[in-house]
Amino acid sequence: MQDVRAGLISAFHWRSDPPVWPEHRIYYADDSAWWREPTILGELGSSLAALFSDEPPTVVMSPESRGSLLGPLVATHLGIGFAEVRKGAERASDDEVWLRRRTPPDYRDRHLEMAVRRSVLRTGDRVLFVDDWAATGAQAMACQQLAGDAGASWVGAAVIVDGLENSADRRLLMLRSLLHLRDLRRR
Repeated sequence: MQDVRAGLISAFHWRSDPPVWPEHRIYYADDSAWWREPTILGELGSSLAALFSDEPPTVVMSPESRGSLLGPLVATHLGIGFAEVRKGAERASDDEVWLRRRTPPDYRDRHLEMAVRRSVLRTGDRVLFVDDWAATGAQAMACQQLAGDAGASWVGAAVIVDGLENSADRRLLMLRSLLHLRDLRRR
């Protein structure tokens, strides 16, 4: 796991636009190299799965968009299914049943509607949430509620970067990560 951690840190960059005022520089996380580097990409599924080797899930649940990349990597490694959570999903037919939850404010102060098809999240499932980054935990919290709505149990949340400031949220979500935000110092 140390190799994947080192690769993630090495490939990560902070970007910024030229500031109007020097003290108002805004930095943006650029993790795009993670998806381009085959060594990192090849190890992410097993590394995220290893965070919960003590709690075997029956399904991986992940939100659009980065979760739709990472979730199947973890599910394939574990030999289990994948339940994609959509943001603002619309039904394609009247016979589709969707579970829906609204998030608390996210890192952009938005409230998103998260939805999962009932057919892919089953009563009795043991759900492992997977995503790239936990900034506020808002999406994971909504997914935890969706799992409960389906009669499934929550194993925990596996993310690449833990950026949560609130340790109570970390405990509530049973969040484990490969990196903490402090590991990604601005260079």
